[in-house]
Amino acid sequence: MQMRTQPPRAAGLRPANHGRRISRERRTIAAMIDIYCRDLHGQDADHHCDDCSDLLRYANQRLDVCVFGESKLPCNDCTAHCYSKSRRARIVEVMRYAGPRMPWRHPWLGLFHFVDKLRGRF
Repeated sequence: MQMRTQPPRAAGLRPANHGRRISRERRTIAAMIDIYCRDLHGQDADHHCDDCSDLLRYANQRLDVCVFGESKLPCNDCTAHCYSKSRRARIVEVMRYAGPRMPWRHPWLGLFHFVDKLRGRF
């Protein structure tokens, strides 16, 4: 009798990305959506509006299946656009608003995001 060492997976699916880089990217996008939703929609950090909650859920799904994994570049420098056109416009709006505010509200995440951008260019 043959024993399975790993549970079976559906054909064509990869395991979700859970490394340090992807985890930091998740925290960064969550912080950006928090800033955007709190400032423009009047929501507190623990409760987003429905649109922002949906966008955060979608962003996390995209990070789960990112083809670059731990070598991922920041979204604006990425060569593969994984967001749908409508969601891409929405996330660009969030990032343009929240990006300049990151150093004041989340200085460490802002610094790491900046370093990741520089690392991708050299």
